[in-house]
Amino acid sequence: MLDWLLTPIDATRPHHVEGLVAWHARLMVLAWAVLLPAGVFTARFLKITPRQDWPRVLDNKTWWRLHLALQYTGALAVLSALALIVCGGPHPRGTHALLGWTVVVLTAAQVASGLLRGSKGGPTAPRADGALDGDHYLMTRRRRLFEYVHKSAGYIALLLSIAAILSGLWLANAPKGMWSVIALWWLLMLCAGVVMQRKGHAVDTYQAIWGPDPSLPGNQVPPIGWGIRRRTGTRGAE
Repeated sequence: MLDWLLTPIDATRPHHVEGLVAWHARLMVLAWAVLLPAGVFTARFLKITPRQDWPRVLDNKTWWRLHLALQYTGALAVLSALALIVCGGPHPRGTHALLGWTVVVLTAAQVASGLLRGSKGGPTAPRADGALDGDHYLMTRRRRLFEYVHKSAGYIALLLSIAAILSGLWLANAPKGMWSVIALWWLLMLCAGVVMQRKGHAVDTYQAIWGPDPSLPGNQVPPIGWGIRRRTGTRGAE
């Protein structure tokens, strides 16, 4: 079994990757197979934690802190991996290069869109004069555009990153064990996502922060994103 795991996926080619390229691959896999998907998972399913007494307890920032930490760490890993391949490694061409550059551009776009998301507002972040104005609280056009772009680009980047990782593994003729570990991790993440989705944990960010009151500005517009759900005032009910 060990011999099989250590055997390159293509028996006709050797598995040999130079130092900088090897670290480029490791950092990209760390970012796009582990950190960034975990950040997306956190943002989608942990806005209301299992033991949170919602809607009596609102605006649980656990998901936000985890999301930021995972996404910024992942973005830093992507930039470091890019620097390694641009400054000191060979410059691959073809499908892997195209996918890789596309994912890098989307990574930068995600960071930029997050910085341009607008103000929060609402009871938890009022202005100095007490006004509740805020892009998120009022669900302004700016905020709605941010959510459409940020969520769509994030999922597209995740899908493209799978293809980029697989093409990179093929170029490196990675051992079967590496393919198996990454595939198993992806399968576990997918299964966990399906379970959380079916249990109704993909909750609208607006409701997670400000509750289900239908008079609130953001509760008067449809939730943004596929499969995003809204709950009633009863804890755990949809």
